[in-house]
Amino acid sequence: MKLKSLIAIAALALCAQGVMAQPKSRIQAQADADKKAETSLSERAKAQYTAQMPAPTDVVWKRDIYRTLDLTKEKNAALYYPVEPLGDRVNLFTLIIRLVADGKVPAYEYRSDGNELFTEDNKYKVTDMLDKFYIYYEDKGGKLTIADSDIPSGEVLSYFIKESSFYDQRTATYATRVTAICPVLHRSGDFGSDVTKYPMFWLNYDEVSPYFGMTPLMTSSYNNVSNMSIDDYFVRSLYEGDIYKTANLQNKLLAQYCPNDTAMKAEQQRIEQELVTFENKLWGIEAPDTTAAKSHEKNAKKPIAVRRTPSRATDESAESKPATQAAPKAEKTTAEKKSTVRTSQQKSTPANKATSSSQTLSVRRQRR
Repeated sequence: MKLKSLIAIAALALCAQGVMAQPKSRIQAQADADKKAETSLSERAKAQYTAQMPAPTDVVWKRDIYRTLDLTKEKNAALYYPVEPLGDRVNLFTLIIRLVADGKVPAYEYRSDGNELFTEDNKYKVTDMLDKFYIYYEDKGGKLTIADSDIPSGEVLSYFIKESSFYDQRTATYATRVTAICPVLHRSGDFGSDVTKYPMFWLNYDEVSPYFGMTPLMTSSYNNVSNMSIDDYFVRSLYEGDIYKTANLQNKLLAQYCPNDTAMKAEQQRIEQELVTFENKLWGIEAPDTTAAKSHEKNAKKPIAVRRTPSRATDESAESKPATQAAPKAEKTTAEKKSTVRTSQQKSTPANKATSSSQTLSVRRQRR
């Protein structure tokens, strides 16, 4: 009996020694995995709360476009207000910074070329990111705490987003989805100099969309019911964004090859029209002839030169004019005839006068 108890005690000692003999790296990795499991959503929860499925990779056509969302515009104001948390309502940046600080979603470094790179090597260390942008935080046993007043949500006045428009040949569908989002800080200098924009970090939209789906959003000042989520807002493309870049071989911004604002505006409109034309051609919809419409507008603005053709009334008046001029040539009165004879006699030539005088002399001689 004593032998069995000694064997059991020895086995327990060996097990305890094996547990204590685990390297510190393995223990830390296990602790990190447990912490991540506590803070992150499960795959089932992600599928439940997101309205957007990941974009397929094996498509026959895709166009990537980068836009800037100006939060001072009315359509984008729902992402900016309230600047500070108001009950259960928070703006987009407050939600993002809390998710990043809690380790629920990773932040990826904004590189010098402006492109997003969702790799492990490009992940930001949260404390480094907060120190870089002077965001005050407290580290309590490895858990970062940021007060609401220290979150610079009022300075984030714009966002960069990346859209992917694609045609999926398997389902015969055309769709446009947001794939990345980047908050942009607007800060002025110490002496009130010009405002400088600081892109902070990129977020993979597929990683944050489940949390966006759980956050209500009020989009109207007339109807104060929060009847949609932030994810619904992006999936339904309710925002208004200007194109500043498209994926191209030279990785150029529009500002790098457009000489002025007018040329940039025309280029943005051309790209937008290309997307509309491509989608219409997929479904056999003929695009309207814009050149004919423009020429019609030009002709409508110009004064129309009317070429007048002689009407029937004009012809009758023209025919009546000679009749009125020929009226004096009607039958003459007796007084007019006598005056005409006298006038003709007065206007007789000298030869006629000589002939008449000789005839008068001959008549007188015969009478004698």
